[in-house]
Amino acid sequence: MQTIRFPDGTVVPALGQGSWMMAEDPSRRGDEIAALREGVALGMTLIDTAEMYADGESERLVGEAIRGLRDEVFLVSKAYPQNASRDRLPRACEASLARLGTDRIDLYLLHWRGRVPLAETVEAMERLVAAGKIRRWGVSNLDSDDMAELIAAGGSGCQTDQILYNLTRRGPEHDLIPWLAQRHMPVMAYSPVEQGRLIADRGLVQFARERQVTPAQLALAWLLAHDGVLAIPKAGSISHVRDNRAAADLMLTAEDRQRLETMFPRPRQRQPLEML
Repeated sequence: MQTIRFPDGTVVPALGQGSWMMAEDPSRRGDEIAALREGVALGMTLIDTAEMYADGESERLVGEAIRGLRDEVFLVSKAYPQNASRDRLPRACEASLARLGTDRIDLYLLHWRGRVPLAETVEAMERLVAAGKIRRWGVSNLDSDDMAELIAAGGSGCQTDQILYNLTRRGPEHDLIPWLAQRHMPVMAYSPVEQGRLIADRGLVQFARERQVTPAQLALAWLLAHDGVLAIPKAGSISHVRDNRAAADLMLTAEDRQRLETMFPRPRQRQPLEML
């Protein structure tokens, strides 16, 4: 499994696991827990969740899945922007810790930017680090101008920006991704197969047949071929997790990458960062 390195030197696998839209159907709970545990066994030890997902139930599901495995897992969660103040962030963090059944979050993210000043959020995050509640912090859905403002507000401790990035969402390549790379700050790519929509693309399906892989594996392998990019696909079954894991072993040639990038060209000019 290839790895990425955060600015503080922490190394994690470049292929992790997402949990958006998990814990929404009680009948799937057992399968989803089994999938997360299988992913950990296969080396996909970074698990991403958020207080927003299923109104906190995703965190509870993740907590159940990692019971007995906590020291093997790099746990990521995210706070609502309205909870990112110096008064509310500690309470939000404590609530997430309780739902997750753990005493620390390895990486705590601001889910998206709201009305709380970034300087105040930075202060609140650093206080949580000092208190041992979180090990490090980062952000999500912040564009390049937001990131510049964050650093100017004292946010040099930021470890990552979790963004919408996949073959159909290549806008960040113009400015945000180079900006992050210059600061050795990895990209955490959410919805790496566009919530499953990429796997129905006819051109990608045909290419996958030729390579004797799945469309999702091609899309994931393209992301993983980029330095400093960490992908967090969601999988609700053991078989799906195993398919995702195989993408980490799929080596794309330069011709493969060029074909994919021709099929899914990036925008000709800068666009505002997209969100789902």
